[in-house]
Amino acid sequence: MTKQEIVTTVYEKLGFSKRESSDIVEHFFRIVKEHLAQGENVKISGLGNFVVKNKRARKGRNPQTGEEIEIAPRRVLNFKLSQVLKDEINDNHRKR
Repeated sequence: MTKQEIVTTVYEKLGFSKRESSDIVEHFFRIVKEHLAQGENVKISGLGNFVVKNKRARKGRNPQTGEEIEIAPRRVLNFKLSQVLKDEINDNHRKR
């Protein structure tokens, strides 16, 4: 599902104009991105948790040359499904 499909769904199901639907979706994503960029976790009940983790610097190897390199520390984003969504996905899969 794309962002545009989400906008269309908001438009069709909630009755906002296309412009209002687009603004709502854009604003929601902006809020989530701002909090993640600040290193905060985002929990959406019934969906899951977006968790920002810090990875420390480590040594790696260039696969082409075999040369050892330093991999810089960085943040990574993980998503963990809520149990509700996990159950729903598995129940729907079993019904097929």
